[in-house]
Amino acid sequence: MTVLNGFVNDMFERIAEEAAKLSKYTGKRTLSAREIQGAVKLVLPGELGKHAMAEGTKAVSNYMDYAAAGGHKQ
Repeated sequence: MTVLNGFVNDMFERIAEEAAKLSKYTGKRTLSAREIQGAVKLVLPGELGKHAMAEGTKAVSNYMDYAAAGGHKQ
C-alpha cells in the first residue's frame, strides 16, 4: 500500500507541475480542465494516458450530474 501511495503521489506531482507549466504558457493564473488534460497527455504514455483521460472525463461528468441533482443520487 505504501508503494502505491508513493506512485499516486508522484503521478499527482508530475501532472500538477506539467499543468502549471501549461498555464504559464497560456498566461492564465488558474488551472482548468484543459491544462489538466494536456498534462495527462504529456505525462502518461499511450494507452495509459487515453484511459486516464476517459476515466477523468467520466468522473467529472458524474460529478456534474450529481451536483445538478442538488447533491442527491437519483
